[in-house]
This record gives sequence, C-alpha cells and structure tokens, in this order.
Amino acid sequence: MSKSREAARQEIPEPLRRDVRLLGRLLGDVIADYGGAKLLRDVEQLRALVIRGRDDGRYESAAEKLVASWPLKRAELVARAFACYFHLANLAEEHHRARVLRERDRGPAPQPESIAATVRDLGRTLGRRKLDELIAELRIHPVFTAHPTEARRRAVVTAIRRIGEQLMRLDDPGVSESDRVEAQRRLSEEIDSLWRTAQLRNAQVGPLDEVRSFMAVFDETLFRLVPDLMRSLDRALASDSGRRPVVAPAFVRLGSWIGGDRDGNPAVTAEVTAAAMTVQTEHVLLALEAGATRIGRALTVEAATTPPSPALRRRLAAAHARDPKGVDALSTRSADEPHRVFLLHVADRIHATRIGKRVLGYSSPAGLLEDLRAISSSLAASGASRLAFGELQNLIWQAETFGFHLAELEVRQHSTVHERALAEIGAGARRSDSTREVLKTLATMSALQARFGGATCRRYVVSFARDAADVAAVYELAEHAAGDRLELDVVPLFETLEDLARATSVMDGMLKLSPVRRRLAKNGRRLEVMLGYSDSAKEAGPLSATLALHDAQAQLTAWAAKNRVRLVIFHGRGGALGRGGGPANRAVRAQAPGSVAGYFKVTEQGEVIFARYGNQSIARRHLEQVTSAVLEASAHRARTRDPAVQFGEVASRIGGASHTAYRKLVETPGFDAWFAKVSPIEELGRLRIASRPTRRATGTSIDDLRAIPWVFAWSQMRLNLPAWYGIGSGLAAAPLADLRRAYAKWPLFNVMLDNAEMSLAKTDRRIAQRYLDLGDRPDLTAMVLTEYDRTLQRVLAVTGHTRLLEDRRVLSWAIELRNPYVDALSHLQLRALRALRNRKTPQRERERAERVFQLSVNGVAAGLQNTG
Repeated sequence: MSKSREAARQEIPEPLRRDVRLLGRLLGDVIADYGGAKLLRDVEQLRALVIRGRDDGRYESAAEKLVASWPLKRAELVARAFACYFHLANLAEEHHRARVLRERDRGPAPQPESIAATVRDLGRTLGRRKLDELIAELRIHPVFTAHPTEARRRAVVTAIRRIGEQLMRLDDPGVSESDRVEAQRRLSEEIDSLWRTAQLRNAQVGPLDEVRSFMAVFDETLFRLVPDLMRSLDRALASDSGRRPVVAPAFVRLGSWIGGDRDGNPAVTAEVTAAAMTVQTEHVLLALEAGATRIGRALTVEAATTPPSPALRRRLAAAHARDPKGVDALSTRSADEPHRVFLLHVADRIHATRIGKRVLGYSSPAGLLEDLRAISSSLAASGASRLAFGELQNLIWQAETFGFHLAELEVRQHSTVHERALAEIGAGARRSDSTREVLKTLATMSALQARFGGATCRRYVVSFARDAADVAAVYELAEHAAGDRLELDVVPLFETLEDLARATSVMDGMLKLSPVRRRLAKNGRRLEVMLGYSDSAKEAGPLSATLALHDAQAQLTAWAAKNRVRLVIFHGRGGALGRGGGPANRAVRAQAPGSVAGYFKVTEQGEVIFARYGNQSIARRHLEQVTSAVLEASAHRARTRDPAVQFGEVASRIGGASHTAYRKLVETPGFDAWFAKVSPIEELGRLRIASRPTRRATGTSIDDLRAIPWVFAWSQMRLNLPAWYGIGSGLAAAPLADLRRAYAKWPLFNVMLDNAEMSLAKTDRRIAQRYLDLGDRPDLTAMVLTEYDRTLQRVLAVTGHTRLLEDRRVLSWAIELRNPYVDALSHLQLRALRALRNRKTPQRERERAERVFQLSVNGVAAGLQNTG
C-alpha cells in the first residue's frame, strides 16, 4: 500500500473502520457462499491489482488483462460485488456521520451553523426586536425533483436501509449480548438479500414510480423532522419551549416537480399530475391521522383536573351534531375526557377527508388547524401548558407545513409549447394533442385547488422564458382552460446566458401584465423568478455560468428594491458540481447580497434527495445549516457590499477567457460525434432510471442533450469535465495575487474554486485517458487533458494548497480510499463498452455486456457518490 493510501487509512475513525471491515467481511462470506471460493478470489485479485495499480502502471495493465480474460458472466458477478461493496461503504459512512452528529449534539454548547448557535449570535448583534422580524419572514423551501440521477432501484435502497437498521442495533450500548448476536445474524441475512436483489430495473420508471420514491423519504424522515426543526428554533428563542405558546413559525415548505414537470417528458400528463397529488394527499393525511390518533389516545386528562374551555365545549357540541354516533362511541370509551374525545374526533375527520366522506371530512387544512388550536388553547387555559405546547404543538406544525397536499406540486413546461398552443387557438385551427394537453393541465390545476386548497398546485414554471409574452401566454391559456377559477403564479425560468442577461427587462414587462398586478396586490407584492444552473453551465462552462448567475441575482435584487417587489429567487441547482451542486449552506452565503431576504428556495434532485434526507440526523443537520446560512445572509443583507464590485475587473477577465476556452472545445468540428464515441452517453440513454428522455429533441447534437446526462456521462468517464473545464484558462488570464485576494475575500469565488478542487479530486486522468482513446481524435483529447493540467495547477496556486483537498482531510481520504475500487468498475465498464460497440458480438453476449455495463454504472455512481 502506498504511503498516501496508508496515511488515508490511518485517518479513518476507528468506529467507521470497524463498520467497513464488518460489512466487507460479511459481503465476502455471501459472495463465497453464492459463487464459491473462486469467485471471491477473482474479486480479491482484481481488488489487489487496482490498489497496487495506483502506484505502478504494470499492475494496472495486469488488472485490465484480468478483466479481459473473464467471460462476461464472470465479469457481471464481479461488477455486482464491487457495486454492492460501495452500497455498503456508503451506508457505513452515512451511519458514521449520523453517529458523530448525535455525539456532538450531546455536548453543552450548540454546534456551529446550528439554529441554536445562529439565533444566539444574531440575538447579540441585532437585538430581540430585529431578530423576531427576521424570524417572522423566514422560509426554507426545498423542491424535490425527479431528475434521473438516482441510479439505484427502490428495492436496493430499501435493502440498504434494512442493513442500516441492524448497524444501529449493534451501535446501541444498552443492547444485550443475545440481541447483539441476533443483530449480527440479521446483518448477514440482509447483506445476503442485497446481493441477491436485482440491481437493475427490468421496466422503465414511470412518473408515479418517482412520486412513490419521494413518498418513502416523506414517510421515514421529513414528516418527523419538521417539528424537530421548529422545536429547535423555538427552544433557541426561549428556553422554556413546551411550557408556553410557541414563538417559532412553521418556516419550512416543501415543493415538488415529481409528476408536474412535463418539459420534454411526454410521460407526464394531466392525469399523471392529478394522480401524483392523490398519492401525496394519501400519505400526508395518513400521517396526520396517525399523529392525531397517537396524541389523542395519550390525552387522558379528565375534566375534573383539566376542564375544557367554553370554546372547546361548543366544538364538542358541533362535533356531536355532525357525527352523533361516532362521538357517542368515543365518549363511552373516554368518559369525562373531553380533550381526548375531541382530538380522536379530529382524527376521525382526517380519516373521512382521506376517504372522500365530505360530510364529515375537512374542506381545507384551515379547519383542521382551528380544531387543533382550540384544543391547545383549552389545555393552556386550564393550566396544562405542557400538554398544550408539547406533542400537540408538533402536530400543529406538521399540519401548517404539509397541509392536505404534503408538497406544493409545481408544473413546468417549455415556452415554445405555449406559443404554439396560442397560435392554434388564435387561428381557430384544429387543436393538436400538445395544445389539448396544455389546456387539460391547467384545468387539472384548477380542480386540484378546488379540492385541496390554493397552495396545492399554484406555480407554473416556464422554462426558457425569453420575454414577458412567455409569461402572458400561460395566463391567457389559463383563461381558456379554467376561466377565472385558477389561482396562478407564473414563474419565468432563465437558463441561457442571453436569458440571464435580460432577466430584469422581462420582469419589467411582467409588471405590466394585468394578471401579475392582481397577484401582487393579493400576495403582498411577492414575485418569484427561477434561475437555471444546469443549462447555463452546459452552455458556457462552470466559471462563466457562475459569474453570469451571480450578476443576474444582483441585478434582480436591485430591480426588486426599485419596484418595491418582494422577490423570491428559486435556485434550480443540480446535484453534481457541474450543475451547480455542492454544499447548500455555503451556496447560500455566496449569493449576491440582498438576494436572500429570509426566503431560500432550491431544487433537491436525484441521489441528493436520499443523501440529504434519507437519514434523520443527516437531514436535520443539512436543514439546520441551510437555515443558519439563510438567517445570517438575511440579517446582514442591508450592510453587505457585494465583493463582486471590488473584483469586477478580475471577474471580467477570467469569465471571458474561461468562456472562450469552453466554447472552443464544444464548437470544435466533430465534437458531438467524438463525445458519443468517448463517453457512454448513448448507452446511458438505455438505463431505466427515470421517466424523462435524455434529450429534448430527437437529434444527436450536444445542444439537444439535457444537462443531467451530459454531466452523468463525464462522471462515468472519471473526468467530471463540466465542473472544471475552462476554469484553468480563466485563472490564467488574471494576476495570481488578485486571484488570491478574491479567494480570501469573495465567498462566491471561494466556493467556486473549492467545488472545482473537489471535482478535480474525483477526476482520474489515467482512467479518463482510456475513454478518450476510444474517440480517435488526439486533438480533442489533448485539449481536454491540457485544460485539466492547467486547471489543476492554477487552482492549487490560487488556494495555496500543495495537493487537492489539503484542508479537507475527511473528504480527501474518502476519495483516496475509494478510487482503486472505482478503477475496478471502470475497467469492467470499458470491457462492456467494447463488447457492445463491436458489431460481431453475438446477441446473447451483447445482452450480458449490457448488464455488465449497467452494473458498472451503478457501482461507479455509488463509488463517486454522484451521478448527474
């Protein structure tokens, strides 16, 4: 083992090392049981070769020869073994992160970037009155999307979760020895189940499959997490939380594009949108009913000690008039326990709402909240403050956050679709399927609002918005579809550099539209605009896009102040670094001053959803960090001068040079065909990981290719080019001293270079070279590798680091230790690609090669911990 790998191994905390060893050993036992000792020896031989191959090219060549010597059937089993290993290694790391977070929470001092620490610090600097004003406008709004970046089957995710449950049992210091032995047995059983579970999907994923995957996160994490966050804020504002009326608002709202985003996805129809909301409603009402039932059954206080208020007595009388048989039955079982009776009646009404019994059910979440608050007020009035403001308050927060819809379902469609629809309607022509679908979608939005409330499905995002007419078109189509019954907020999405540059002029035009003026008068002059990170980066490269997005935010913020508009900037960030990904809390702090005014709305995509929200402790830490960053950015927005002004000349020089270098690459004649040869882009298109096609049109050009598969393909090649290409050329255009000052004083520039450093660390030049050799274009290969070397050298020079991730030891050792195992999967993937692209490969072998390829994709994605 090399010194660097040995040093990295020594950096691993012992509990994590223990878990990885245990899971690896049990996986080895399962592999040997399944395929015999020879299969395990093959896996171990490849593992040993790729580890030594990191330091000696002879061993890497030996690894390639070993992979080439295997029949494809053997290659498939070995690929499965490495993919399973990464699933288990990722689980161990997630488990350790959660363990560390729990241990830190036990300390007396609040963690940095926690809600408690931030509220304490802001209280000292702002004073209580200004802090309360800041809290009152706080809103954290993650929007979950179905973008195809989760390569794992839901069955695999579930199997991994069961393994995690057994790891938790083993971690429990209070568990008995017999329970520990049983947990070990269950662990082996669950790993055996993971190994035997099909890693690949047999059927294409549909939009409702994506909705159900999101529901798993809601059921297991989000519903329970929300009141924990509110309680953290309430406790930070006043220490006696749970014994007084709360002061923390329900500051989280969820959004979803899953089942609503139809831009280029013909599988998403009006019927799918309605069905998606039906699924969401079922889950949230089940959760609210279960919560009301659980708390109601425990609310056994008798009237003699805790008399109900007159208001609650009136509600009990109304409840009896509404459902005499049901209330009598509850009263018989809970004699002289009026609070319990009424809360269990509330649970019955939620149940009736869920099954569609309108006479007994609630017509809106407002009615439910009135009932819950009446119980709380009655308990408080009789002196039972702990009961009034404890678990019952948690349920109130959940009802405020999720309503009856769980997440606000947003619709998205391309601007040209609306343009064509209006042209057909205006000409009196026969309406095409596309136009009928647009009108049906708007009518469905109106029906969902009528059934579940206005917040259910109100936002309509127009992608590739070019001018105010693109916004006006949606309002006009809405009149055709639903008259004046639809409450609509049309959100322009600016994605290209040209669209970003003219965003404020589009907004000027929007203010002249009558429907927009009516909405502003009704909603307190709040207006939303969305910025697209993925397509802008694909068009211009990461550095130029980052600067253009920052400029657009600054201009929009100034525009909002001038026009007395409360602007919400919706950040369409991807999961991968090449699509605007990275730590969300650092991204908040890097926004243009004033652009985060208490409200932060951002997309959460693909594998990022499970990485951030799949574990309760990690999800809480993520949202606490984002909340902390939003509070800090909002508190200082008025007195912070944008560093972009100070470094404007530097930004102009590096942005121009970077853009030129990036466009030179993608505009080189033959680039599209070369990319198709060197990357697995066409093969990735056959993966059944999402309902949406990889291209917006049927062509083969890079312009038609969506940003997600573009990034996905480069990551599989171990290049991560969309996250760093052009940065080296940009940095070379400015004096090093100026760049170092910018890195020290400009958060945006600092975050951009740190993210570039991370993407460079996940790039492997040796493996990438093997993919590039498939293209037979040495000129393009030289351009890519030269820019990689230039970017690596310049980033290190600016940061002052002697090696990548020098100041992020944990991430550095994780990448260092994972790389050899990813190498093994890359060799297997290249073997499969050669077989698939060889026209002489028999059909049966081609099918086997397809499976090897897809397993390697899953494994590489898991090993790198990112896809698109």
